[in-house]
Amino acid sequence: MELIRTFLYMLNQMSPYILLGFLIAGILYSFVPSRIMSRHLSGTGWRSVVKAALFGVPLPLCSCGVLPTAVSMRRNGASRAASSSFLIATPQTGVDSIAATWSMLGPAMAVVRPVAALVTAVAGGCAVGAAEREADECVDATCPIDEVSPRRGLVKKAKDALVYGFYNMVQSIGKWLVIGLVIATLITVFVPESVFVSLNRYPLVAMLAVVAVSVPMYVCATGSIPIAMSLMLKGLSPGTALVLLMAGPAANFASIAVVGKTMGRRNAMIYLASIIVGAVAFGLMVDYLLPRDWFVLPLAGGHKVMCHQEFSLFDTACSALLVMLLAVAFLLPILKKKPIKITEMTKEYHIKGMSCPHCKMTVEKNLSAIPGVKSVSVDLANGTATVDGEHDPEAVARRVNEIGFEFVR
Repeated sequence: MELIRTFLYMLNQMSPYILLGFLIAGILYSFVPSRIMSRHLSGTGWRSVVKAALFGVPLPLCSCGVLPTAVSMRRNGASRAASSSFLIATPQTGVDSIAATWSMLGPAMAVVRPVAALVTAVAGGCAVGAAEREADECVDATCPIDEVSPRRGLVKKAKDALVYGFYNMVQSIGKWLVIGLVIATLITVFVPESVFVSLNRYPLVAMLAVVAVSVPMYVCATGSIPIAMSLMLKGLSPGTALVLLMAGPAANFASIAVVGKTMGRRNAMIYLASIIVGAVAFGLMVDYLLPRDWFVLPLAGGHKVMCHQEFSLFDTACSALLVMLLAVAFLLPILKKKPIKITEMTKEYHIKGMSCPHCKMTVEKNLSAIPGVKSVSVDLANGTATVDGEHDPEAVARRVNEIGFEFVR
């Protein structure tokens, strides 16, 4: 019962803010054209880097979901420096995670987190720009440009915003949100406080240990919040929790590999170093320069407080709605899935780098636009795309590589 009650209490604390974040994410997606962003990020100076970071901070994209977006921006004229800045800033935070951070970790962390993402992104982007003295090859008219989206009325835009926010976004981060809540619940209930309190004697060691665990681990910006909260409840410092919030969502082995392929190995190393150095620097700043009273948790008192806390009707209703959205997002594709009719023109391709529904949608949308393709079905578990129709396999390979994934021959 203690496990269930702790899990439900954490869910209740987050769900209203997560739903609000999903709504804002849908509005941003539907009403802010991506070509506007790309047009402002074509320069190679610091202004484009700052703009890219500012664009990326509110966008609710995970570290793998942001890759196709960044590659698309590159194809539309964004510089390597601006694209790198966008790649660093976007996964660390978003409107949904900022709202959820406020509810679970307090207003100070909700402010520090996007500021840290912005600063590390600008620093990393400028470092890439300084290392990339030669002219950016993807800034002329010969580069492929994404097609212009058809004009949509207000009603269509509103519908698209709701579908993206409450269906596509739930598909993208829902699994990781649930995993984060489960891990946080287990830590809160079972792990003794003494395990983490001893680490506070060596803050830098604790932060580097968190980096070592966070970087290979895949967790989204929102899913990392309950884990950070549970670690703070067990005695870890706010700065160490911030390291987890920054390093965990911003990098994993898959994203580093794709960045290396699309931006170059040197830029991938700068990308990773910016995240690690920035996370540790801001973690130390929070612990040594900012008042500790700013980072008192709204749930101060730990899971004992949770076990005696009443559930409000509004929070419970929001949690029920979120659970329903999660069920719809994961069950509907299974119920609607239709097997592709195998013909002589049906081919299966292996693609590396796909790890979330956003990746799936990007691949299916782009491959469907290839001349002769009738239908596309992506299987994330196996990393395959089944394409039906009289098409050119080389065109499939080119399109897959263009959008930031790896075509396996």
